[in-house]
Amino acid sequence: MPDIMIKAHSVLQKIFGFKDFVSLQAQIIAHVMAGNNALVIMPTGGGKSLCYQIPALLFDGLTIVVSPLISLMTDQIQQMRENGVAAVMLNSALEPGTYRANMAKVKSGTAKLLYVAPETLLKDSLLELLGSIRVDCLAIDEAHCISEWGHDFRPEYRRLTAVREQLPKAVCMALTATATEQVRRDIKNCLGLGENTEFVSGFDRPNLFLEVAFKDNPYRQVLNMIRRHPDQPGIIYCATRKQVDRLALLLTQDGIPALPYHAGLSDVERKGHQERFSKDDVQVMVATIAFGMGIDKSNIRFVIHYDLPKNMESYYQEIGRAGRDGMKARCLLLYSYGDIHKIKFMIGRMNTSRQRTANLLLTTLLRYVETDVCRRRVMLDYFGERYGQETCGMCDNCLATKSAPEDLSVAAQKLLSCVKRTNESFGVEHIIDVLRGSKAQKVLRRGHHRLSTYAIGLEYSRNQWRHLARQLLHKGFMSQDMEYGGLHLTPKAWALFRDQTSFRGFLPAETSIPEEAKKKTSTEAERIPHDPLLFELLRKKRKRLADEAQIPPFVIFSDRTLTEMAARMPRSKESLLQIHGVGQVKERRYGPVFLDIIRRYCDENSISEDRPPAN
Repeated sequence: MPDIMIKAHSVLQKIFGFKDFVSLQAQIIAHVMAGNNALVIMPTGGGKSLCYQIPALLFDGLTIVVSPLISLMTDQIQQMRENGVAAVMLNSALEPGTYRANMAKVKSGTAKLLYVAPETLLKDSLLELLGSIRVDCLAIDEAHCISEWGHDFRPEYRRLTAVREQLPKAVCMALTATATEQVRRDIKNCLGLGENTEFVSGFDRPNLFLEVAFKDNPYRQVLNMIRRHPDQPGIIYCATRKQVDRLALLLTQDGIPALPYHAGLSDVERKGHQERFSKDDVQVMVATIAFGMGIDKSNIRFVIHYDLPKNMESYYQEIGRAGRDGMKARCLLLYSYGDIHKIKFMIGRMNTSRQRTANLLLTTLLRYVETDVCRRRVMLDYFGERYGQETCGMCDNCLATKSAPEDLSVAAQKLLSCVKRTNESFGVEHIIDVLRGSKAQKVLRRGHHRLSTYAIGLEYSRNQWRHLARQLLHKGFMSQDMEYGGLHLTPKAWALFRDQTSFRGFLPAETSIPEEAKKKTSTEAERIPHDPLLFELLRKKRKRLADEAQIPPFVIFSDRTLTEMAARMPRSKESLLQIHGVGQVKERRYGPVFLDIIRRYCDENSISEDRPPAN
């Protein structure tokens, strides 16, 4: 192992309390420490932050971390300081005195890490200061914001190219959890990262249980999920501020501590609500989909989408806030056909150039929602990753008791034939227009009313044809051009034409929404086998310490760390340092307090020695 990686591993253990690197962390850190740029794609909770935090402690100069959300900066600063690392931030929310003090720390070299908002980094005064000191690394978090193809494009991120030019000697890292191949190319071109710089660890979050349900009684469905997770934190996303306020009020009236979070609240209210949620003072945060929360809380056990999200990237980003400690969490998406119509209405109000992209993104989301195969396979396929198994065992479809699919070969042949006869140049909606004999000008003008497939599909509704088209897409009979939306046949389609294979699937009832399928799903979060009474004692102590320090409890120790303490019951400093997430600084600061609780509990219950690590 090279000397630099020996040092990196030592920092990992002593500062952060982790035994080993995970996924591609070691390769990325070695690559960056050698002075190479990097584009890092890792799932939320997959350890992206360590990829720049550890180099920051090994570089001689400053590491700048660009982040779009003040709340995320605050959480990371608190965690770094708890680990004994000198880190500061600069953004518009700081009081002038604090801002000047942090600038002085950057200038003097006291700070190893500077977290900064993109618009702040673009200020002439800060760029002038950074030009006078040594900057070794520029890390751009949430890098998908650079790309106009991304789900959260921010113009100020695009301007970071100017910063790159002013810091030519700094290694540049771009990091994100959500980026399609097209977005990745855009990020690399914009930042000039070059080739052979891409590290993609995979998009799968195997600890997240994925579930989709039709809205039957949505409030009762929400209550059922919350009651499966007593005293455990969760987030509920809604499409509108009005719905957020209404749902938060209803939950509070039902005895569930819940707070709203949306752009209509004042900055003070939003900050206060987020702090109370981060500190475990309330169980549930109800938030708008459109407004990013920037939550870095590690022990969120469930995420509910009360309304259909905008697209797959947004959905992936939002469910990614669950289970960041690696333990099981549940993700429930509720939807109705009314949700689809609302999104289509909003798309219709966009300018023409944006409409095409928005419609494609909606189509891919509905493919995930309406699939009857493993949801993980469909989700990962969207990000260009092939899931190696037929079933994941961690989604509703994989665990559902299903009725036998229908033979829909004839209907499939009609749709595929129509795709071929329109020269594989049109999207789903146009194909359905032709199949159902539409007299729209776009059909007549192109002469598609003279095709043999014109009006041969009147037996099915538009919605049923859409549902069939999505099944043909995710079962590989068709592919779709993600830039223009055109459908294309695959070899499987030709095999179907020749009767060498068949197509079996499901169609929704034309006049009613199907009832929610009865699922056989696990309801308990995965836990390391541990003593629940000891865990509760440790959790209460953590909460008291956090309140005294005015920081979120997870900044002291994560739930995973407390669970492992309650499982292995360490009695000595050396044993405590073997626990995941206990570094030397935290052991000195908190070790005596937590060891005292464990020792007393073991004495009272006649438990004689430390237990071995759980498998």
